[in-house]
Amino acid sequence: MFHTTFSTTAPLSDLVFGASLFFPPLFKAVLLGFFFWLLIHPLLRGWMYSGDVWHPTLMDLSLFVLCVAGALWLLSLG
Repeated sequence: MFHTTFSTTAPLSDLVFGASLFFPPLFKAVLLGFFFWLLIHPLLRGWMYSGDVWHPTLMDLSLFVLCVAGALWLLSLG
C-alpha cells in the first residue's frame, strides 16, 4: 500500500514565511505608535486624568490603540 504524506518541514517553513510577512509590520507599528503615544500623552495627561471624559486608564489605552492604528496606516502608505 502506497501512502503519501506531506513533508514534515512544510508547516514549519510556512510558519516562518508567515511570521516574516505579518509580525514585522505589526511590530514596527507598535513601536512607532508607542513613540507617537509618548509625544501625545504628556499634552493630554491633565485632561485625561481629570475624569471628565472617561475612565483615565481606558482613555490612555484607547489613545495608545489610536496611535498604533495611525502608525500602521502610515506604514501602509509608504
